[in-house]
Amino acid sequence: MNTIGVLIIILFVLMLLVGHMQGLKVFIGLLLNFAAIFVLIVLINWQFNVYIITGIMSLIIFAVAIYLGAENSEVTNNAFKTSVIVVAILMIIAVIMQYFGQFQGFTTENSEELEGLSLTVGIHFGDVAIAVMLLSVLGAVAEAAMAIVADLNEVLERTPEMTSSSLYGHAKIIGGQILGTAINTLFFGVLGSNLPLIIWFVRLKYPIAMFINAKLLATEVVTMLLGMLGILLSIWVASWLVVRDNVRQQKVGIRHERDI
Repeated sequence: MNTIGVLIIILFVLMLLVGHMQGLKVFIGLLLNFAAIFVLIVLINWQFNVYIITGIMSLIIFAVAIYLGAENSEVTNNAFKTSVIVVAILMIIAVIMQYFGQFQGFTTENSEELEGLSLTVGIHFGDVAIAVMLLSVLGAVAEAAMAIVADLNEVLERTPEMTSSSLYGHAKIIGGQILGTAINTLFFGVLGSNLPLIIWFVRLKYPIAMFINAKLLATEVVTMLLGMLGILLSIWVASWLVVRDNVRQQKVGIRHERDI
């Protein structure tokens, strides 16, 4: 058994010990999302439209990650709606960034690995770059949406008569805490994964201009910024959805009292 197999077994055991049945559901969700990514790769290879396939697979990944991660229907529904809205916005932004940045394809740093191989594979690498950027931020978007919706619903359970302005105030406080930790997670994740590349650039005495404009590093930075923007949008959209539902429920309660 290789190292990856051992790590998967350890992960499975720990998730069972910590989360019990919920941990088992989350692990099954990981396997299903892995299968969805594999299907996405196959369909792109079969020349299906990258935008449509990426959108459909994003919905599947969100549904699996969110609905298997919690049992409260109000939390999961609002988190799913938030994730779909945010990813739709991010897809538009990713297309614009790809148009101006041209992050597709390979770089000169990849030339040694690609030597002797043909790049005429019949796939538009710009579309693939957009799909990669979107897939890289799905987890951050879903996590932020679940966190803010769950926290606000807990606040409403304790004080159901809370006004919209007070709820927005709580959303601002909770969102600020989530934003800080989530952005740090994204930043240090990108920094850690690209640390060998950065050291390599420094040892080769790359000038500052070449260092900043290196396609490998620029792609990672743009993906990180897209993820940060997704987290911020998730907090805003989720807060609005929760407040809207709370106002609607309060109106229904007032009408019910009048009827009685």
